[in-house]
Amino acid sequence: MVSWLGYGNTATVSIVLDDDETRSTVPVILEDGNKESQHLFYDGESISGKVQIKLKQEGKRLEHQGIKIEFLGQIEVYYDRGNHYEFVSLVKDLARPGELTESCTFPFEFLHVVKQYESYTGQNVRLRYFLRVCISRRLVDVVHEKELAVHQLSSYPETNSSIKMEVGIEDCLHIEFEYNRSKYHLNDVIVGKIYFILVRIKIKHMELAIIKRETTGSGPNTYNENEQISRYEIMDGAPVRGESIPIRLFLSAYELTPTMKDVNKKFSVRYYLNLVLVDLEDRRYFKQQEIVLWRKSPKGITKAQGLASLDAIKNELPKVSASDENSDHDS
Repeated sequence: MVSWLGYGNTATVSIVLDDDETRSTVPVILEDGNKESQHLFYDGESISGKVQIKLKQEGKRLEHQGIKIEFLGQIEVYYDRGNHYEFVSLVKDLARPGELTESCTFPFEFLHVVKQYESYTGQNVRLRYFLRVCISRRLVDVVHEKELAVHQLSSYPETNSSIKMEVGIEDCLHIEFEYNRSKYHLNDVIVGKIYFILVRIKIKHMELAIIKRETTGSGPNTYNENEQISRYEIMDGAPVRGESIPIRLFLSAYELTPTMKDVNKKFSVRYYLNLVLVDLEDRRYFKQQEIVLWRKSPKGITKAQGLASLDAIKNELPKVSASDENSDHDS
């Protein structure tokens, strides 16, 4: 379209948050694999700011059928790109139909917005939050979007038992391994031990990997995508009977998300510890154990304190109860 017909993009739009300079930002992985810094919000926080509309030619009229701003929470499944599933949709009208003759600014505010899921970009799905300004025009709308990141905070799990498992091959190999807990926050340390009770095969090395399993769809249209997040060598060389090897794995070194279970009935994200032994003939023996990951509050406030102070103290965050998932494993 050409602007001299009045159909072109005759204005630029920007969104500036009220706490743009002071609000924390986090790096977010985009669909193309690049990273972008986005302002960070939590469940229950208000979102306010200003929409700035600058005419490219001052004095030239910009006719419109209304101006609005939306706050949207949206799930995009990559194999179904024609459909976007919105679980949050809030709208504020900024201006009635009319015309703009000069650049202008419109304030906006969405109070105590429920943001029940964490932002996520995966192999087959993306969950995103964003503000969208739309200047409605007869033929071509002027649209501008600003992405926001959302983190979900959890309290310490009430039950967090250790993991004790065995792996073996009859008369050849018998190993017991133990992890100190089954649920870890994203900056936690996995501590464990591996005990060699019977070793009659020549083991070359052993490693511990973190596997992320992303599940989208349901029934016959279920897709599972496994991604190896880390690979940590525990042992190089053959162990002997009775030997014990300690494990100490720092999760903060890796890009992890909380465990997500059946998010809006569209996808799940689970994490597994995968213990792998490789013998001299390159045969692999492994045992998988699911772990639950959760995001710890940086402020350490209680749920009651967070809810009570939400109206009075900006950026005080209500807590969300941690999901209590059963740990199951594959052998």
